[in-house]
Amino acid sequence: MMYRIIMFLLSVIFCQNITAQEEGYIDKRPKAHLRMNAIDEGIVLRYGNGPDSCDVYGAREAIVNKDNGVYYLFYDGAGKDGWRACLAESRDLKSWVKKGAILKLGEPGTDDSKSASAPWVIKGKDTWHMFYLGTPNTTPAPDRIPAFPYLTMKAQSKSLEGPWIKQYDVTPFPLGEKSFYTVTASPGFIVKIKNEYVQFFSGATQDSTGIKRTLGIARTQDLNASWIIDSLPVVSSEEQIENSSMYYDKTSKYWFLFTNHIGIDTNKTEYTDAIWVYWSKDINKWNAADKAIVLDSSNCIWSKGAIGMPSVIKTGNRLAILYDGFEGYSTYHMKRNIGLAWLELPLKILGRETGSEK
Repeated sequence: MMYRIIMFLLSVIFCQNITAQEEGYIDKRPKAHLRMNAIDEGIVLRYGNGPDSCDVYGAREAIVNKDNGVYYLFYDGAGKDGWRACLAESRDLKSWVKKGAILKLGEPGTDDSKSASAPWVIKGKDTWHMFYLGTPNTTPAPDRIPAFPYLTMKAQSKSLEGPWIKQYDVTPFPLGEKSFYTVTASPGFIVKIKNEYVQFFSGATQDSTGIKRTLGIARTQDLNASWIIDSLPVVSSEEQIENSSMYYDKTSKYWFLFTNHIGIDTNKTEYTDAIWVYWSKDINKWNAADKAIVLDSSNCIWSKGAIGMPSVIKTGNRLAILYDGFEGYSTYHMKRNIGLAWLELPLKILGRETGSEK
């Protein structure tokens, strides 16, 4: 009975939030007008019981890969010493075996001394290349939430299970002065197109008006060398998005860019409030108007506040989405769990097949 009362109260709060979102954000940041509704399955990995307390305070930033029939889930475990990349394995995306932390914190004075997290990987000839987020700054214990700057760092391994060897001598790309990535240049999804690797990284800048977030494109032909960053972001920093995961539809020939949107509540607190998707037939050109909401508190069955970073992977005739959220209603960074949602293929927006002529 108490559970039903709580859920009723949450639904009342949620309905109030829906009205506010329909009216627009209080600071007039852009919103998405279309929907590509995912079907949510709920929590598939709970925080708290990882080896050596690796996720005792939370599990966030789900990043899924598949190799030889096994799904490998990297996620940020908020542990006793800070946020570190952790690994879990599964064969069905629903039942996960936690393997523990795969990256150590760097020594004092290094760029990853306080956090080594959010790893995106791509396989070369016989080596897996990892690009992870490092920072020398966090909030106070016990939360130890990573704080600016967010930097992209490098590691490599012969296997997704590790061991991962850090490459401090490789600087993929630094922060840029007078750019859209002055405080954040953190890693994202990587696509290989012919002889070039294209990475959709998170870029953010901060001034007296606040933090502005978007995605940028970095390019290289050598995964152990520096990347060249496009001068303009994927979309304007006014979009307030961060993190990326890509899916290419061979039938429609559309690229789909999944990302998490940063909203703002009535107390002017910013938080990850939804998963958005953008689409384009040209991976190098994106229109901010071509976007839709995939998952938010209206179709997520367990998180009615914060809904974090998406990672997508095709499974049969569906697209799986792994993401993090807070069970119930909260924008809190900690105590997050990992959820699973699904999109039917081919992808559709409001019942219209994407790729049809407008």
